[in-house]
Order: sequence, then C-alpha cells, then structure tokens
Amino acid sequence: MTIKTAILGYGRNGSSLHAGQLVKMGDEFTVTAVCDIDPEACQKAKERFNCTTYTDYKTMLNNEKLDFVIIVTRSDQHCEMTCDCLRAGVNVMVTKPWCLDKSQALKMIAAEKESRMKLLPWLPARWGCDYLKIKELVDSGIIGKVFMIRRREFYFGVRCDWQTLKKYGGGYLLNWGPHIVYQALQLCGEEIKSVYAQMRQIVNPGDVEDVFNATMTTESGVIISCEYAVAADKLPNWVIQGDKGTIFVKEKSIEIHTIKYPDELDVTAYRNDLEVTILDDRKEGNHRIPADGNRFGDPAVVYPVIAQGVRGDIEYPVSTASALRLTEILDAIRHSSAENQVIHL
Repeated sequence: MTIKTAILGYGRNGSSLHAGQLVKMGDEFTVTAVCDIDPEACQKAKERFNCTTYTDYKTMLNNEKLDFVIIVTRSDQHCEMTCDCLRAGVNVMVTKPWCLDKSQALKMIAAEKESRMKLLPWLPARWGCDYLKIKELVDSGIIGKVFMIRRREFYFGVRCDWQTLKKYGGGYLLNWGPHIVYQALQLCGEEIKSVYAQMRQIVNPGDVEDVFNATMTTESGVIISCEYAVAADKLPNWVIQGDKGTIFVKEKSIEIHTIKYPDELDVTAYRNDLEVTILDDRKEGNHRIPADGNRFGDPAVVYPVIAQGVRGDIEYPVSTASALRLTEILDAIRHSSAENQVIHL
C-alpha cells in the first residue's frame, strides 16, 4: 500500500533531503499535502507533487486523511506539532533534534502512547557509513577491549539563521549532538553514568553555543569524548582506543594500528626504569569505508526502513526510548556547562 504522506516544513531539508528521497521511492510514498508558512515554498511543492498545500498545519490535519507526516521545521516547534499530529491519528517522523529537552520528549512519548500511532525519531547517523564500518571493526575484536571513544567534527563556517537563536531551539549541541553524541553512545552500547562538558559561543552571532566538548563515562569506565569545534579540519573524526590497538578515521579514510605483546613476559630481562616493549606495530590497510557512503546516514538507506516501520512490518530501529536517553544526556551536557560541574546520571 502507498503511504499517504504530508511534509510539514518545505524549506531546505524538507524540500531536498526528505522530499527528494520520497520522489526516488516511486509509489511507496505519495505526497498528498505540504505545509509551509512561505507561499513560495507551497507553490514549488504544488508544482512538484500536484498536491494540496497549506500554511497552517492544523487546517491540514483537519482536511486531509493522512498515514504519515514528516516534520522538518524549527526545533522549538517539534514537540507541539508532533503531539498534534499523533493525536490527529497520524504517524510521525520528526527531524533532529526531535525536541528541546526531556520534558518535551516525555510529552511526545505520552502522545504516542495515547494515540496508538507511531513516532519515529529521525536519527540517520545510526546508518552513517563510517560508524557502520567502525562498529564492524570494534565488534570483530581487532583492537581488543575498547576503553576510549573520541568523536569530533570541525567547521569554520558562520551561520546567520534561526540556528543561532535560543528562542528557536538553536545551538550546535542540539544540531550536532544527535549526530556525534548518538553515534558514540551507540558504538559503546553502555549506560552513561557521568557527564562533564563545556559550551562556548565563538564566531556565530546570536545567543547560543557554536562549540561544545563533552566527556562522558560509562558504567564500566569507558570514556567517551564528543566535540564540535570551530577549527581547521585537521584532527581525526574518530579515534577508538582499545587494549590491542587504535582505529583512526578522517572522513572516509580509515587507519588501524594493532599491537602484539609477547606471549610470555620475562620481566627479569628489563631494568626497572624501562617498559616492556611491544613486538609488533603495524597498520591494517585492508579495511575501507565506502567512497559513495554518507557519514551522517543516506536517506536512500533510511527511508525504506521508515516505510517498513510505518507499515508495521518491522520495529523501527530508532526507539523513542533511545531518543529519550540521548535527550537526557544532551540535557546533562547543557547543565554541566552551565554549572561547571560533573553531572551524575
């Protein structure tokens, strides 16, 4: 069956990243309505899909019989719009960040439960080509037991849009946290027990951060470091350290250093002031990240999964429980920076 779909927010991402993939999927999704406050955006959508357009989403919900709404609006609008759509009997996919804080997340989850509809958080970084390859390598045991994960992105660009304003839910923690923090948490697979973070405003206008650096510790002691920085792009995007080696990833270039200790150590052969040296330090070069892959998740990969989730053929892999936990951790990062203290979860 075709999924009767509405796009709520037909700006840059709504019209390209999301609408573009719906077009490529043929009859799987049928865009029957588009809502945007910009009349010009509505006109473009009408010409593209031959659909009904609206400038008020509540009118759209009253007039249309929909299976699915894709919400791609400002971050501060996500919670109310999501709850309204669910209560109108429509399944919802809401872009990242799905909400501003834990209180909003709980409202959305309650609305999902009450309506018995499906709420699908858009966290495409779960399907990032670098993340998937790294997870495969870590799970293989090639670098042994992981004790530290570093995840970083860097950019020198300046924004001048709503993302620089707190009243609209702007800031780089909510913009980039659902990518890099979420990936690191998924890779580790353990509960976070403590968070210490710093956030700064460096080059952007407005009143929110454009830099954040968070150090998180898991229940078993694994250290996770996540950073978005205004900086020249020179450092690795990933460094995963294990007791048998290290994985370095710079965009789609991957380098693995492994070590081999002697099977038996004769400590009497070494002076007290020397460390026992390793026998082997080599680069493993037979692993590749797909050159045509998307580091933050390819919509061509994610949307078929969304279709199955909406239909109920599968359980959508990004659960609201995992999205809630991410929100709790982003809240802790914000709180830690504001209070300059370690937050215990």
